[in-house]
Amino acid sequence: MNTFHIQVRVYYEDVDIGGVVYYANYLRYFERARSDWLRSLGVNQERMAAVEGVGFVVARAEIDFRAGARLDDLLDVSVKLIEKKKTYFWLEQEVRHVGGTQIGRTCAAARIQAACVRHKDMRPQPIPGPVAAVLTHGLAA
Repeated sequence: MNTFHIQVRVYYEDVDIGGVVYYANYLRYFERARSDWLRSLGVNQERMAAVEGVGFVVARAEIDFRAGARLDDLLDVSVKLIEKKKTYFWLEQEVRHVGGTQIGRTCAAARIQAACVRHKDMRPQPIPGPVAAVLTHGLAA
């Protein structure tokens, strides 16, 4: 599977009093990248919710924080699908510096498990057929 990338800029709202990205904001960066990755694959999450009554939720997140990013840094956020099962998939995600003196340095690295759930009761559901096919194809690529 190819690795998908987006860039994000660190804004004042992202940093703590010391001027370093607050740790929980890396989860927001990961979420943005996952949403854009799914969109790039043709997965319409709004349609999944409205028509099929299902969506993806993060079931597990394992994160290593390595180097702080600071105000105005430009970051690369990556997504790589590493495993797909009937009701969930695992991703590897990273946030790295794109510019400045720390080019290429990893800020945070994560393994994320996203599960497909039925919205009305939050019970696990099989990933819808067309989406599962896209993910399976991506693993084979």
